[in-house]
Amino acid sequence: MVETIKLEAKSIEIDRSLYDDADNHKAKFIAKPGIDEEIVRHISATKKEPDWMLQKRLKGFELFQKTSLPKWGPDLTNLNLNEIVYFVDPNAKEATRWEDVPEEIKRTFDKLGIPEAEKKSLAGVGAQYDSGVVYHNIQESLKAKGVIFENMDVAVQKYPELVKQYFMTSCIPINDHKFIMIHAAVWSGGTFIYIPKGVKLDLPLQAYFRMNEQRGGQFEHTLIIVDEGAELHYIEGCSSPRYSQDSLHAGCVEIFVKEGAKVRYSSIENWSRNVYNLNTKRALVDKNGIIEWVSGNMGGSTTMLYPCSILRGEGAKSDSLGIAFASKGQIQDVGSKAIHVAPNTSSTITSKSISKHGGISTYRGLVKILPGAKGSTTSVICDGLLLDGDSKSNTIPSLEIGNNDVTAAHEAKVGKISEEAIFYLQSRGLTAEQAMQTIVSGFIEPIVRELPLEYAVELNKLIALEMGDSVR
Repeated sequence: MVETIKLEAKSIEIDRSLYDDADNHKAKFIAKPGIDEEIVRHISATKKEPDWMLQKRLKGFELFQKTSLPKWGPDLTNLNLNEIVYFVDPNAKEATRWEDVPEEIKRTFDKLGIPEAEKKSLAGVGAQYDSGVVYHNIQESLKAKGVIFENMDVAVQKYPELVKQYFMTSCIPINDHKFIMIHAAVWSGGTFIYIPKGVKLDLPLQAYFRMNEQRGGQFEHTLIIVDEGAELHYIEGCSSPRYSQDSLHAGCVEIFVKEGAKVRYSSIENWSRNVYNLNTKRALVDKNGIIEWVSGNMGGSTTMLYPCSILRGEGAKSDSLGIAFASKGQIQDVGSKAIHVAPNTSSTITSKSISKHGGISTYRGLVKILPGAKGSTTSVICDGLLLDGDSKSNTIPSLEIGNNDVTAAHEAKVGKISEEAIFYLQSRGLTAEQAMQTIVSGFIEPIVRELPLEYAVELNKLIALEMGDSVR
């Protein structure tokens, strides 16, 4: 647990340049908009990949061409995939010393606090800018224990057999859905982590992804393998500047939690309002393994994100905590999934959403308990908070129970901030805006207290930024 950070408007300083302005850095190569076999082959050749990876890319592209957009979620008809730029080389070699990163890029990550966070509380850091990883470093003591923390592109070269065994095979196959197919074709950068048996990291590893190019696409791939009895906390952050044209983020996260291992995956995504955030995250959890998802989704025009845990080993466990904030013109279609395959498995899902100025928040989740998963338990809690009468909050849960020897519970609540509560806090000396922010702070407190200290502060800063004009 970490200390809860109270949200107070007076005490928070926000660097708005992180969210409003693009960085002045000239890319080495920017692909023409749209996707074809030529750009797929160009990406693979640029990265000097083995033939098996090229073939996987080409198969993904072939499937993508044959598959239509999903129709079960929010409307995606305004997303023109032919206008997206699918590969941007940032004109920077990967560095292991912060001093060697190009100045324009370094200024962006300095603002985000990446170098300082590394010094104080992280075991390793990776930083990606558009389609390229520009910085990667890990403590020498962890290297000595056999811990691998690499740029995904580098891992393909250095650990080809290990990557080939796990990359888009059993966890997230390339035919999963249309945006995974396009990801398989044009993925670039990302993170590869391997934690050997019994190794428990005291400090988290972190990666930060910055999409900077107008009409750009970012398709980072995260592959995490935590071996038997090992433990890892991995933190991921994402952001982009604001442009007038749409961009696309379609990343992929695959996590393998081996027997008795434990993984916590914390993520704060703050894409700009023109980004379609169509991300896919999934974990395969073996016997007595534990996966914990802690997620904050703040930006994007349309977000579709449902971290999924497949509990395939007896006694496996999944806990999911998520917060989503939807404002004017935003659709946050988020949730979580838990598939109980083995007996005596357990899952909990806690989802909170905040909607203002006509924003739409939707919880869309699935818990599926198969016939062989006897003795399993699940609990789903969805809370929505409406800040005005124009906004919407939807709950679309699905519980599929395949046997009678289970315990399953679901609870959903949607409410508005009462005028009485605002009046009471104003009578205690707060302004109307501070009163509303205080109520929101209490609402998201279960999520905030599970984040590392610096990310708890960052989430509260982002909430304050979003809440700045909520009182009308």
